[in-house]
Amino acid sequence: MLSLTATLGTSIGIGTITIGDILWFVGIIAVGVIIAKVVALNVRRALTERLPKSERELLAKVVYYIIILWAIAVALPYLNFDLSGLLVAGGIVGLVIGFASQSVVSNLVSGLFLMFEHPIKIGDNINVAGITGSVEDIRILSTIVKTYDGIYTRIPNEKVFTSNITNYVHNAARRFDYKIRIRYRDDADEAIRITKEVIATHPFALKNPAPSVFVYDLGENGINLTAYIWAPTRNWWEVRTTLLWKIVKRLEENGIIVPLPQRAVWLADESRTSGGDAGAGKVEE
Repeated sequence: MLSLTATLGTSIGIGTITIGDILWFVGIIAVGVIIAKVVALNVRRALTERLPKSERELLAKVVYYIIILWAIAVALPYLNFDLSGLLVAGGIVGLVIGFASQSVVSNLVSGLFLMFEHPIKIGDNINVAGITGSVEDIRILSTIVKTYDGIYTRIPNEKVFTSNITNYVHNAARRFDYKIRIRYRDDADEAIRITKEVIATHPFALKNPAPSVFVYDLGENGINLTAYIWAPTRNWWEVRTTLLWKIVKRLEENGIIVPLPQRAVWLADESRTSGGDAGAGKVEE
């Protein structure tokens, strides 16, 4: 035991560094490497479905090298290495880099929050920061959105994270509405019945929540009906763009016509204008 202690305390000829110090240094670095590999592996697994492979590997490497640097910083004092000067210099360099890369760091942190909070995912239709489109990619520093007219848009993650996000496909079902006008002489109850029948025939118009059709108000040119219809989010646009015309055609087949705007115009009677009295000739449109 004494011989082992003496051996570990033997100087290697560089300052006061002993064999024991070297073993401590190597041991701490080895433990740091093992911890770094385990943590990096778990990062890859945790982000398998949240990030593309390239982004996932980059983040795992960043975590790996941060842990290695931490292990080196812990182990260096065993070699009698004074970290105070290095820390001061590193602090100054860190401040310079920090001020120069505030937006990069902010986007990186925001990207990490987006990955774990998961308010959006690739393929979602969203509106964020006034931009509407489909999410093409979620990267560490930015989110890529392709607008509905095919324009590539890169949004910094800080802006995504701090803005109100509208995700149109997050819920399983989505509602839309139609405004349908019929003539005053038409039967509103019959129009409501026919509209519900047409809605029921569409394979993607949901029965739960059930559609709702009712008289909304009495307009200048006819009775205004409103129809609330629910559809699966992924089929919402298809249902909304095809169902209205089917309803209008079925109403017309049953004698219920969507009226054109009408206006009554009263004209002065020229034959009596000279006498100071205005007549009551009427023209209807």
